[in-house]
Amino acid sequence: MNSPSLVAGSPAVERDAAPERVPTDWKTGVMQKRIRRRYAAERRFRFFGLSAVVLSGGFLAFLLVTMLMSGLGGFQRTLVQLPIDFPAAGIEVQPAQLKGRGADLALAGAGVENAVDGAAAATFGEETRVISDSAWLTVRDAIKADPSILSRKVTIAVPAAPDIEEAAKADGTPQAEAMVARLEREQAISTGFNTDFFRSADSTDPTAVGIWGALKGSLMTMLITLLIAFPVGTLSALYLEEYAPRNRWTDLIEVSINNLAAVPSIIFGLLGLAVFLGTLNLPRSAPIVGGLTLALMIMPVIVIAGRNAIKAVPPSIRDAALGIGASKVQVVFHHVLPLALPGILTGTIIGMARALGETAPLLMIGMRAFISQAPQGFADPATVLPVQIFLWSDQVSRGFIEKTSAAILVLLAFLLAMNALAIYLRNRFETRW
Repeated sequence: MNSPSLVAGSPAVERDAAPERVPTDWKTGVMQKRIRRRYAAERRFRFFGLSAVVLSGGFLAFLLVTMLMSGLGGFQRTLVQLPIDFPAAGIEVQPAQLKGRGADLALAGAGVENAVDGAAAATFGEETRVISDSAWLTVRDAIKADPSILSRKVTIAVPAAPDIEEAAKADGTPQAEAMVARLEREQAISTGFNTDFFRSADSTDPTAVGIWGALKGSLMTMLITLLIAFPVGTLSALYLEEYAPRNRWTDLIEVSINNLAAVPSIIFGLLGLAVFLGTLNLPRSAPIVGGLTLALMIMPVIVIAGRNAIKAVPPSIRDAALGIGASKVQVVFHHVLPLALPGILTGTIIGMARALGETAPLLMIGMRAFISQAPQGFADPATVLPVQIFLWSDQVSRGFIEKTSAAILVLLAFLLAMNALAIYLRNRFETRW
């Protein structure tokens, strides 16, 4: 008797009777055409991908080259040798007045500025302004450093006027270029690296401006931001990922954090204006207010990066620690957090880099004032580098164009350094599972 599985018409018999599949002939015209289309599609994809990379690199190179061409001159300073006969100028200052904080006021009242202007007019004439408006400050500092020069005639190198500085770089008016040619024949003009650009604060004279005040304000603001945003963001990520129950309230908090990460930065500026200045009456234009405002802005970024880093830690690490008797807190802080810390630090540094380049929220809290002295404390009036760049870009003097581009280069250098540090920390300490 035949087995039921071998009865004619049964699926087993039909499978056995099915003809064998004919091997594909890849040399036929149809298959060759399909292969050519596949290879063409792959080449197009690679071409478009490479084109996107080249285009992105081209835009970055264009930006950097443009900034370098217009900003390298901002790191240079032109000096003019100015002979001054102090006895003939009649400057009378007591030696005791040149000590302490009252020295600047005493020299200003003694007529140092008039003496410098008179010496410049006698040496170079009055048709072309050769020295800058802040040249007398250089002379004042020279007198404070060596009061004995008040008794003799000396030659002091002072900053050149903006028109003369532009002409020294072959980009000035014919009258200024003629004066530069005369000064070069007399060996009374020189161009060198502008160290005062990194040691001075803001000024109305483009030849005397510097970024130290704004740079120090940025560093103080970033310190406040880091001290607040990093621990609060890290602890929030740990609680939401390790302790918070899974319910609708947790989902609402998660959605809110994701939305806060996408809120425009100027909204946080309005929040800082209303809360820190309007309600808490904190000092206006102070690094502490700027740091608090930026901490609120980057905290969602740190929370999201921290949660992703904590999720990446394998559950076996937690199970093994619990299996040998560790408490929940010990598991989190002795095992999970150290393994997730590189990812958290990467997100923190990227958030700090974003905060370093922010302008809108700091403008809202008043950090756009003219600050001629670097801040000494977290409650002193200050400005930051992006706001300083914004203020200089609005100046009408040609001398501020190079200084603005130079400040942009410094800001880009800091941003590149912070992003490079984030990449290094990720590659150096991240554990791949």
